[in-house]
Amino acid sequence: MEKELEVALNLARDAGRILMEFYASDTKVQWKGYDDPVTAADHAANEMLVRELNRHFPDDAVLSEEFPDDPVRLGKDRVWMVDPMDGTKQFIERIGEFAVMIGLAIEGEAKLGVVYHPTADKMYYAAPGPGAFIQEKWSTKRLRVAPVSDPSQMVMAMSRSHHSPKVDLVCEKLGVTQRIQHGSVGLKFGLIAEGRAHLYVHTSNRTNQWDTCGPEAILREAGGVITDWNGDPMRYNRPEIRNLHGIVATNGVIHERILEATAAALAEYKQK
Repeated sequence: MEKELEVALNLARDAGRILMEFYASDTKVQWKGYDDPVTAADHAANEMLVRELNRHFPDDAVLSEEFPDDPVRLGKDRVWMVDPMDGTKQFIERIGEFAVMIGLAIEGEAKLGVVYHPTADKMYYAAPGPGAFIQEKWSTKRLRVAPVSDPSQMVMAMSRSHHSPKVDLVCEKLGVTQRIQHGSVGLKFGLIAEGRAHLYVHTSNRTNQWDTCGPEAILREAGGVITDWNGDPMRYNRPEIRNLHGIVATNGVIHERILEATAAALAEYKQK
């Protein structure tokens, strides 16, 4: 997958430059739905990414956040999953925690992933074979999760914009007290792949296939594990775009225990 990875890396950087041009100026905000903003930067980066992926890989399908879904993709074995800007709220608020995310799913599995953090010029990427890496400050390092097994020593990656009492309850049941907030879903996966965090639990159905495909490929190659809250593998190129049963992403050491705590927290919260 050398060509696919090279193209995805180059396109992620190109999209990052587009986002940074808008970031330096005033950006008008529109709303796709409740608590779901979109900007001209999202649209410009998305248009370039979809156009170029179609040009380089005309036989593949593309599923992207800012273009209408084309059901033709369901008949394809290879589908690119594109989020031109994961973390639009942080972009609008000038926090800087947003990322370009590109994933390639083959026969329903996340195989290749690129997550680019343009304000930090930090690139996470992975493909089958070479493994997972991070490019930062003119250096490239292999990514590997930290094998921490004691929950009291673990760090939970948390959403900056969506506080979740359910996730608080998961932390309470596990005994996790250390937390780190970040905007982008992909960058939270990156924290786990780097070993700076050890778990991330998302208890709603508000993420989509493009939010997890690229990040999953990276985390898995770094030694981590991602499932839904039932413990089932994430599957891609499904008719339903949303991840209806949330996300549980970990360093893999006590994944089953984290799933049990998540299930208990969800059941308890439902009874309140």
